[in-house]
Amino acid sequence: MKHRNIKFALAVAIGVVSMVAAPQHASAAIHAGMSAIISECLGQSEGLVIANSDVAISRAVALKTDASAAEQDAKAEKKTEDEKFCGYTKLGLANVDNYLNVREKADESSDIVGKMPAGAGCEVYGKEDGWYHIKSGRVEGYVSADFLLTGEKAKKKAEDYIKEVATVTTTTLFVREEPNTNCTIITMVPIEEELTVLETVDDGVWYKIEIDDEEGYVSGDYVEISYKLPKAMTISEVKYGQGVSNVRVDLVQYALQFVGNPYVWGGTSLTRGVDCSGFTMQVYAKYGIYLPHSSRAQPGCGRRISSGDAQPGDLFFYGSGGRINHVAIYIGGGRVVHASNRRDGIKISNAFYRTPICVVSYL
Repeated sequence: MKHRNIKFALAVAIGVVSMVAAPQHASAAIHAGMSAIISECLGQSEGLVIANSDVAISRAVALKTDASAAEQDAKAEKKTEDEKFCGYTKLGLANVDNYLNVREKADESSDIVGKMPAGAGCEVYGKEDGWYHIKSGRVEGYVSADFLLTGEKAKKKAEDYIKEVATVTTTTLFVREEPNTNCTIITMVPIEEELTVLETVDDGVWYKIEIDDEEGYVSGDYVEISYKLPKAMTISEVKYGQGVSNVRVDLVQYALQFVGNPYVWGGTSLTRGVDCSGFTMQVYAKYGIYLPHSSRAQPGCGRRISSGDAQPGDLFFYGSGGRINHVAIYIGGGRVVHASNRRDGIKISNAFYRTPICVVSYL
């Protein structure tokens, strides 16, 4: 009896393990073999035990089936993720020199709701009458099929525009002059801000990044690294506060039409290339206010105010160690438009994407 019990226990244990490990189509054969061994050990008079063993085997089969289904779901999900290109399932790429207008409807006369800079990526939802329905960043609308690449052509062209990005994961992150905590802090950037990575230092302990036309270092402990394409910039989200004068509204609208145009150090052309102070100088000149071509000198031509009192058209100045080296035009809604750097050109940013040194009003 003792030997029969040992043999029975081994049969059940091996059988259940086999049921979990074996392919589902082999379960019937294993079940029959186990039943024969159990019958030999205990005899048919012990049907209750055999019945209980059948329940155990059935449960093992069910567990195996559930595990297989879960495994297949996980594989399918991973395959879908692997098939994405920079986060896009059906990639579209802006094939333009400056920017591609995103319109509310598939019509050339429809309102512009956003702008896709050269090389910007988007999710393609469909095509109708020569227009693609897309979404890029927070902008959803329609773009002309003449200026959007899709499929393998888009992926190949995208290689020229993909950049490594460090997304800030802490409330406020210091950008430092060197890759250590004993050096000068250049500026501070807020959570979720995306910084272009130029170089990985000490296997990710530090990252060399680009912020406007400056370079600095951020700790790898407080950023998340990914590879991304440029995204569309929202136009329709620009809001104005109550009591804003017509000249301020007009100035901002004038400045926004140059979004996507190139950055050129020392440049003064709003269409062919301009740097940050050249951009503000040329925009203000249209309204009879003449500023010097220097971000350090421009604050002296106006009245300093608090950032909380800023209105559309005021200028935000940035820099490091109290030394100004960048300027942007406030457009309302907590955002600015500025000539950022060679990679991004003229673009829209959060007004506090880095800590402002001062805010100045001229209007």
